[in-house]
Amino acid sequence: MLWQGRSIRKVTGGRYAPLRGKRRTEIGRSPAETHIGEDRRRAIRTFGGNTKIRALRATWANVANRATGVAQRVKIENVEQNTANPNFVRRNLLTRGAIIRTELGQARIVSRPGQDGVINAVLLE
Repeated sequence: MLWQGRSIRKVTGGRYAPLRGKRRTEIGRSPAETHIGEDRRRAIRTFGGNTKIRALRATWANVANRATGVAQRVKIENVEQNTANPNFVRRNLLTRGAIIRTELGQARIVSRPGQDGVINAVLLE
C-alpha cells in the first residue's frame, strides 16, 4: 500500500506546514503484477463507484501491425525487455512499455494491464 498524498518536502528541500494527517482516500493499492499464464482478471471498485479490470495473468495479446494496419490475437511467449525494472524480465511481468516475444515477433505493450485488464501491443519492425 502506498500513501499518495502531498509530500512533506518542497522542491527546494524545505518543509510544508502540516495541514492534516493522512486520509483513507489517499491510500493507493498494491500493484497488479500481471504475469504470463492462464487468464485471470479481477474487477476493482474505484473512487466514485467506477470499476477497473485488473489483469492478474494473461496468455494472449492483441498485436497491431502498423505496416498493414491489421491487429491479431497472438500468444505471448515471454518478456524480452522492460525499461521500468530489469527484474520484471526475470519474473515475466507485463507492464506498459515492456517488449514481449510473440508468435509474430517482438511487440511493445501499449496498454496498461493492471488498469485496463487487456494487453494491446504494437509489432516492432
